[in-house]
Amino acid sequence: MTMSSNAPAAPAGAARRPRATERGARYHARALALQGLYGWLLAGGQATAIATQLLTAEQRAKVDVDYFQEILAATIEAAQELRAELADCLDRPVAALSPVEHAVLLLAGYELKYRPEIPYRVSINEAIELAKSFGGTDGFRYVNGVLDKLAARLRSVEIAAAGADRGRRAD
Repeated sequence: MTMSSNAPAAPAGAARRPRATERGARYHARALALQGLYGWLLAGGQATAIATQLLTAEQRAKVDVDYFQEILAATIEAAQELRAELADCLDRPVAALSPVEHAVLLLAGYELKYRPEIPYRVSINEAIELAKSFGGTDGFRYVNGVLDKLAARLRSVEIAAAGADRGRRAD
């Protein structure tokens, strides 16, 4: 897709939300993993079979394939443990979550717990974007609240360091 030369330019320094086609390979890997998790929650199956079904030639061109395969398989493998981590952050039983919210929370929970090199804010923001794209009208708000609580427990040192950095910059 090419942009028209007649398209208005964003003001200098203005933040602009990337279009879906401009989003990175990691976002697309997460979105595809979300679709796989959604199917797994509804019908079960093996991660490798789900990945094979989802990874079309078109998908391979835009996703980080290795990351997609890792997060899909690892999230499915750790699902029970992740549900236990999430349970204290929920205001309802896991079974009462919509399949999209459930899948988004599992995916982000995996990143928060097992991928410390990914900043917690990135995991939460990506989960919010996925919930906005695939979930119900206000599902992203719920996802945000749950993941804020989970991050506070799993990434307390990182969050404290981020707060300290903000305090130093305000001086």
